[in-house]
Amino acid sequence: MFNEMIIREGSVRNVVADDGTVTGFSFETHLPYYRGLGLSMVEVPEVRVDGEAVAEEDLRLTYNGVTRTFAELADVSDVRWELRTFATITVLQEGGLADGEHEIAVNLRLRVSYLPFISENRCTRTVTVRA
Repeated sequence: MFNEMIIREGSVRNVVADDGTVTGFSFETHLPYYRGLGLSMVEVPEVRVDGEAVAEEDLRLTYNGVTRTFAELADVSDVRWELRTFATITVLQEGGLADGEHEIAVNLRLRVSYLPFISENRCTRTVTVRA
């Protein structure tokens, strides 16, 4: 239902540090669920760029201005990712995305307390990056 918003159209961009170094790329993401959930219920997503898996330690989630690793989210029980709000997933990747077309695939997984399984939600989007 919300899978097309896992990678918000038009939101993919390289991340540039204050010194001008491109440190990775990011995109806005929406919770793929019909209601808000605590951040502790968000599992590490599977992210692939042009078919290559991104390591868990290279992923960050920013919500309400606070950036955390996905491992840190397991302990965040007092922040709720509300429906209709976007978070940002940042992929730490020296140089970011090169100019041109890229395929980004995300499996955003949720651990919902009353479901006996991990909710898996996939989105693949082809984006074009220009300097």
